[in-house]
Amino acid sequence: MSEWMCGCCGRWRVSVELIRGRYRYRLVRRYPSRFGGGANVIGEVSSVAELEELLRRHAPIGLADLREAA
Repeated sequence: MSEWMCGCCGRWRVSVELIRGRYRYRLVRRYPSRFGGGANVIGEVSSVAELEELLRRHAPIGLADLREAA
């Protein structure tokens, strides 16, 4: 499983998983520990075009803002 996160604050993350021969992209918003930590799954899609639409609707970032998580 690979993961990308936004370069600005690290709150928005996209994970990629191969499930039964198909890639699934999951958008997650992580909360800082001072707010209790945790994560909220925003959505899960099966193509990059759908991921771009999901980001546009729910996040203040785009595909170009994502960086590979260390």
